[in-house]
Amino acid sequence: MPLPIVLVHGYSDRGESFKRWAAILRARGYQATPIRIADYQTLTNEITLKDIAEAFDRALRVTAELKEGQPFDAVVHSTGMLVVRSWLVTYAGRKRRLRHLIGLAPATFGSPIAHKGRSWLGAIFKGRKELGPDFLEAGDLVLDGLELASSFTWNLAHLDLVGDEAFYGPDKTTPYPFVFCGTDSYGGLRRVINEPGTDGTVRWAGCALNTRKIELDLRLDPSRPAAERRVKFGGMENLKRMPLILMKDLNHETIVSDPSSRLVTLVTTALQVDSERGYKDWIAGAEKVSSSAARDVDAFQQFVVRALDERGDPITDYNIQLFTRQGDRKTSALREFALDVHAYSGDKSLRCFHVNLSDMEYENLPNLWARLIASSGTGLVTYTGYRELVSDVEQRPSKGEWSAEIDLSGLLGERAAVMYFYPFTTTLVEVRLDREPSPTEGVSKLLQWVANERPTREAD
Repeated sequence: MPLPIVLVHGYSDRGESFKRWAAILRARGYQATPIRIADYQTLTNEITLKDIAEAFDRALRVTAELKEGQPFDAVVHSTGMLVVRSWLVTYAGRKRRLRHLIGLAPATFGSPIAHKGRSWLGAIFKGRKELGPDFLEAGDLVLDGLELASSFTWNLAHLDLVGDEAFYGPDKTTPYPFVFCGTDSYGGLRRVINEPGTDGTVRWAGCALNTRKIELDLRLDPSRPAAERRVKFGGMENLKRMPLILMKDLNHETIVSDPSSRLVTLVTTALQVDSERGYKDWIAGAEKVSSSAARDVDAFQQFVVRALDERGDPITDYNIQLFTRQGDRKTSALREFALDVHAYSGDKSLRCFHVNLSDMEYENLPNLWARLIASSGTGLVTYTGYRELVSDVEQRPSKGEWSAEIDLSGLLGERAAVMYFYPFTTTLVEVRLDREPSPTEGVSKLLQWVANERPTREAD
């Protein structure tokens, strides 16, 4: 007997957009119940995505009339993915209760228009919610969580995507995940918000759950063996296991309001998957559809980078450049890597890089190097890194600036570029440096500053 299906809206819907999906699923014998995850008229600036996740738990009992612990399937649109994921990680056992998770253009890593805010969007759409993105009337804290490279999506990904515990996968201990996104963008008035590599609201590369993480640890911890790996890849098994399925002729709105017959078939067959073999077979068939759609668009990848010092404090003033090297000194910068960068407004140690891999021709790169520049903004302290991993180190003590070049090919092997780049995915990158008093002059000035400050503090 089919499980109940909960249809979870994005933020500006009033229950209308999922009518089509509800009718389709009910016609096929499913009990499909739309759930509004927020009251859009009263959503205030104090409400968070975590709050809405708990409201979703109540809606399962009240609106969907599910018993405590009763298994169900979920079809989510846009920001609904963040709500359900946040609900999943709150308590142990919830991941066994949700059997199939189907994402239609999910905002898994937010949206490039979230940070522009309600005032900017409202000026365009004049308050007509049916024309705007799904979070047009979300509160400030919800918009903060939806911003590119937000701390919310970074922390959530570390719980369910690259953490120690598997939350999605090909067996019955976790939900079977299926993620779709249209390759079209908006027409008409809404064309003004279209950006490359999106369906009008979310990025193709920011939808999928097949996230991985790269750790570049340059801390000078003396207790660590010199031979210990300083570059680590996590979540590599996710790349093939939970791919994004691209769909032609659909955008962020029509994937819900007017789905194609091909998408309907893929979703209804996904709901029937009940084994690891069945899941792998479904992926193999769906990827043929996705590959056809991918041939007509550029291949984008998204990188969310965070820079921290040895104490876990954010490094907010830094820059990362990628390049290839020919001979001893000649270099060629990969300018595509830095063309579209967004720093999270709440913590600028978090940056999102949106890269068009089709323009970069990454598969033909002879090697891969990174140049890392970090500044404290003061001559008293500076950043530094593990010398055995870096070359061409340069320090500007007066500005507290440190820069170095890192041979990623030497660390990861000849296929470093292929390992680093993977189309239609989000890759998390964590960089760790040491924050230290500047050599000699910086130390003496710092000690002198402390000595001069102490009497004043004692007087206070």
